[in-house]
Amino acid sequence: MASSDLVGEWTVKLSDGVHKIQFEHGTTTGKRIIRVDGKEILRKDWVFKLVGVENFMVGKVRCMISIDAVDGFMYQYSLEVNGKKLEKFTENQSKILKTWQWKNSGKEYRVVLEKDTLDIYVNGQRVPTTGEFVDDGTETHFAIDDGTPAYVKAVSSGKRKAGIVHSLFVSNIEIPISVD
Repeated sequence: MASSDLVGEWTVKLSDGVHKIQFEHGTTTGKRIIRVDGKEILRKDWVFKLVGVENFMVGKVRCMISIDAVDGFMYQYSLEVNGKKLEKFTENQSKILKTWQWKNSGKEYRVVLEKDTLDIYVNGQRVPTTGEFVDDGTETHFAIDDGTPAYVKAVSSGKRKAGIVHSLFVSNIEIPISVD
C-alpha cells in the first residue's frame, strides 16, 4: 500500500464491534481502495472521474465515502453511515448503545446493549436472552461465550432526564460501563 494514497481513516462503533475504515485515493489514476478492519472490500484501479461517491457495507450497515473537490487538485473526504454524517451517527449511537469492556484471565470481552431493540452482543455476536421482571426493574439474562452467567439490569434512575440506568453483572459481579 502506498501510504501517500491513504487519504481517510475513520472509526465506526457498531453493535458488533469497533470497525476501522481506510480509504485510498490515487489522484492521478483515480484509484480507489476501501479497507474495513484491514481487509480490502473495494478496489477500482482506473476511475476517470476524481470526485464522486463510493458505497459499501460494514456488516449490515450502509456506508458511503464522498470525494469532493475543494480547490484545484485538493480533495475533501467524508464518511456517511446509514445516511448520516459520521459525527451525527456516532452521536446517535452513543444514545442507543451501552458498552462494557473488560479482561478476564487474559481474554478481552465486549458486551453491547442496543437500548432500542434490547439486543445484546457479546464480542460482536448477538446472543439469546431471557428477560425477567424483578422488584426494582428488569434483568436480561444471557451467557458469556464460555457459559458464564451474565445479566443486564435496568432500573429507573428516579429522574426524568436521566431515564433508565443499565448495569452489567457477570457471575454477580458488576462490570463498570466503558467510557468513550
